[in-house]
Amino acid sequence: MPSLIVPRRQAYPPSRRPRHSLFRNRPADGDETFQHLVNVSGGKDSTAVYLLALEAGRPFRAVFADTGHEHELTYEFVSRLSERTGGPPIEIVRADFSARLASHRNYILREWPKQGVPDEIVAEAAALNVPTGIPFLDLCICKGRFPSRMAQFCSEELKSLPITLQVVFPMLRNGPVLQWLGIRAAESRNRAKLPFWNRHDSGCMLWRPIFRWSVDDV
Repeated sequence: MPSLIVPRRQAYPPSRRPRHSLFRNRPADGDETFQHLVNVSGGKDSTAVYLLALEAGRPFRAVFADTGHEHELTYEFVSRLSERTGGPPIEIVRADFSARLASHRNYILREWPKQGVPDEIVAEAAALNVPTGIPFLDLCICKGRFPSRMAQFCSEELKSLPITLQVVFPMLRNGPVLQWLGIRAAESRNRAKLPFWNRHDSGCMLWRPIFRWSVDDV
């Protein structure tokens, strides 16, 4: 299988840069107090945001939430992005459902026999509630189902929460955090309703710098 080509760093034309103090010659008052965090998924939009952060010339961290269920080319792309662009290394976080699985396993062993469930079924169900090492599958076991259009839980549990708990919260101890997201309004009606900026429940600020970009811009 041929290797995935990772784009080398190149400057974006000024007309396509977000109109923000980060892209001016002189920063706005207080702007330098933010710690910058770029979410990287391995897709074209988050890569564009990573390159924009490089263009801004400010120190930043980058994070990739590994679901354990990504394509091998995605892992290769993420692993080489820093090397090929000269940007910061991509930090990797993974959700951990071992405690939830253990709790559910204990519940099965304790309560199901009281409800008259046969011992062999109890043992079989308990044996299934163990970590697989793949966060996506562990989450599906916890939920008792796979995600669907009407039951979407992967992004929050496998990406947003691990990044918040493992990276954002520790960063917030040292000051305000600005999180850069590769989200575009043209992707869907729901995404088009999102703001350019908003404060996250964690206390950090979320910014969508390519929100008005088209797919051709990316």
